[in-house]
Amino acid sequence: MKRVTSFLIAVPFALAAQQPAGDGARPIPLDEAVRLAQRNNPAAVQAHNALRTTAAAVRSAYGAYMPSLSVSGSGNRAGGETFFQGKLVPYAGSPWSYSRGYSTSLELFDGGRRWYNLKSAQANVDAADASETAQRYNVSLQVKQQYFAVLAARESESAARRQLEQAAEQLNSSTAKVRAGAATKSDSLRSAIQVGNARLALLTAQNNLRVANAGLTRLVGAMDVVTASPADTAEMGRIVLDSAALTALALEGPSVRQAEAALGASRAAKKAARTPYMPTITSSYSLSGNNTSDSFDWGSGRIPKQNSLRFSLNFPLFNNFAREENVTRTTVAEDNAIASLRDAKLAQQQSLVQYLGAFRTAEQRVAIQLATVDAAEEDLRVQQQRYALGASVLLDLLTSQTTLDQARAALIQARYDARIAKAQVEALVGRDLK
Repeated sequence: MKRVTSFLIAVPFALAAQQPAGDGARPIPLDEAVRLAQRNNPAAVQAHNALRTTAAAVRSAYGAYMPSLSVSGSGNRAGGETFFQGKLVPYAGSPWSYSRGYSTSLELFDGGRRWYNLKSAQANVDAADASETAQRYNVSLQVKQQYFAVLAARESESAARRQLEQAAEQLNSSTAKVRAGAATKSDSLRSAIQVGNARLALLTAQNNLRVANAGLTRLVGAMDVVTASPADTAEMGRIVLDSAALTALALEGPSVRQAEAALGASRAAKKAARTPYMPTITSSYSLSGNNTSDSFDWGSGRIPKQNSLRFSLNFPLFNNFAREENVTRTTVAEDNAIASLRDAKLAQQQSLVQYLGAFRTAEQRVAIQLATVDAAEEDLRVQQQRYALGASVLLDLLTSQTTLDQARAALIQARYDARIAKAQVEALVGRDLK
């Protein structure tokens, strides 16, 4: 029995001497973590590249108003034999022939197709810009969720150490009372169980911290393991704007702006789909020359030139209902875009009510749990004194300890929920709420 008791006493102190589960991770502040993730995250990179692609489409739409220009040149050598009056005779002409020239064309009238295509491309740029903003804040939300998970795991580890220290103290007290005959052996065994539970809570918190650090490292794209800065541990954040101001910001958020730009692009595409009912007028001009030579000299000397200026009009009367199909498709796309914009606004309002309500509730939970932890600590202190004096049984003390552990866990969860809800509101409105 003495050997078992000595082991139960030694284990808590060995566990208490363990170092935090940092594993050499490099602390970084939240702002740096968000900045690194927005630079390295694949989704953020793809959103930025989509903006580059749509910007190139705008340049192409402007280029449609400019004339096309092409140059050409060729050289050809002929030789051998040919038939002349039924006989094979050597080739008698100049072996080398050359041609060179250039041509240009410009569409003078297209019924407004190029103009509407330009407007559609510009609207797509606005949509891509809003999408990039939304993606940046989505990445920011993911980083904050993982960053706050690191903070919660670190707080849980600290709470587990407090729990282990208190359980060890209780085990020492129970063991001493058992030796003095003032308590039964079941008291020391119950205390040992509490130590085991505290040890398990500490190991779980340390493992959660390692996992959270690994997730944060992947999000920021770092080659070495990173973790949350200890200076950010107590930061929960506030939202000082009222519901009306937040609603106005939400209705101007990235998802709404993206839906509005998509509607503008679909309307321009619908107008462009009607332009084939109008005739098109095109002008073209070409200048070319041809020459022959006995040697490879690229046709030196005077070269006879030919030039051509042409105007053409094209008016398709019937193209197998292809125009009608395109008009129908663009009209349907416009209707879908209108519905998507309406739903985006309603979704913003719904999400704002949900996230803001979660934040306000979590704030109150934090305040309540702080008071609960204080009360539980005081109750545990009183129960420890009563147990030491023999005025209460061990079960009362263990109940107080369990209540304190639960209050600490609830406080950590409330802080985590408040941080996440604030980050969700920021992602919704597309701006940081300091």
